[in-house]
Amino acid sequence: MYAVADALPVSEVRPGTNLLVMGPPMTGKYDLLCEVLADGLEQGNAGLVVTTQHSADRLREDIGNRLPEDADPQLGIVDCVSQERGMGQEEHPLTRYVSSPGDFTGIGMASSKLLEQFANQGYQTRVALDSISQLLMYADVKTVFRFLHILTGRISAADALGFGTLDADAHDDQTVNTIRQLFDGLVETRTGEHGRERRVLGLPDSPSDWEEF
Repeated sequence: MYAVADALPVSEVRPGTNLLVMGPPMTGKYDLLCEVLADGLEQGNAGLVVTTQHSADRLREDIGNRLPEDADPQLGIVDCVSQERGMGQEEHPLTRYVSSPGDFTGIGMASSKLLEQFANQGYQTRVALDSISQLLMYADVKTVFRFLHILTGRISAADALGFGTLDADAHDDQTVNTIRQLFDGLVETRTGEHGRERRVLGLPDSPSDWEEF
């Protein structure tokens, strides 16, 4: 089991589970992912991020700021933005670069190899895709669905724990429902009266009430 009580309002999540993190823009989806990943790295899990919005350097900084200074995290990153934006590409043994968020073949190969590497080393791995909405800007929903079907299947087969973010307001109901089919549960985010709120749906013993985070 994956112990997630320090990052989510549930105590444990079964290996092979995929969760969709969904909410309007600016409601904390990215921060929630960073917290979940950092929490796992502190417990000795590996982390794997497919990033379509931020560079690998930015991710390592944002997650590293949540870890002890002497931490040496097993954090793999598939960077889908640096090449397309002409940004510098810092060499790191656990960073892979692909040409754009639309390079589904490259993303699939790079993430699969990193996931396999961590599994061979005996790690439990938390996997995050940020974001599915960005993928839908590069391809139609059927193509993205096929890609996610393969990715979530690999996560399940590896007994990893998967997360993917989706901006709920950016897509019609049919698209959202199509994407939701691929996930075992849902982490919803919103802006409440006193700030950001979240709730977990679809998992055993998961609360249905909103809570601040």
